[in-house]
Amino acid sequence: MSDIHIPQTASTPSVHTDQAQGLVSMAGESYPENPFEFFQPIIEWVGDYLDIATRPLALELELVYLNTSSIRAMMDIFDRMEEAHQAGREVRVRWTYEPENERVGELAEEFKEDCTFPFVIEPRP
Repeated sequence: MSDIHIPQTASTPSVHTDQAQGLVSMAGESYPENPFEFFQPIIEWVGDYLDIATRPLALELELVYLNTSSIRAMMDIFDRMEEAHQAGREVRVRWTYEPENERVGELAEEFKEDCTFPFVIEPRP
């Protein structure tokens, strides 16, 4: 299982995974031309990590904008984390956002409503 390092572009977030730390971080805007192609390796990495590793998994997000396809992909990631949590795994999400960007804060709240694992939403100071 290899870590993922994707640089941020105008339409895709930066993505970095760290198997040793049990961490996935994403930052930026997400409206990729081919969302399946972009998100599939990330979804697979999360699934593989949760299947293989026994350590906790943390998802650190600083996403500014997500289109509908990106929202669906994030739902797939959160669903997989929820399954793991229900099976006793320690998982958590921390989503930080600019306070002026109320829309992304509201989106994060909508995601949080469907999750029973720790899900922290923090406006940046």
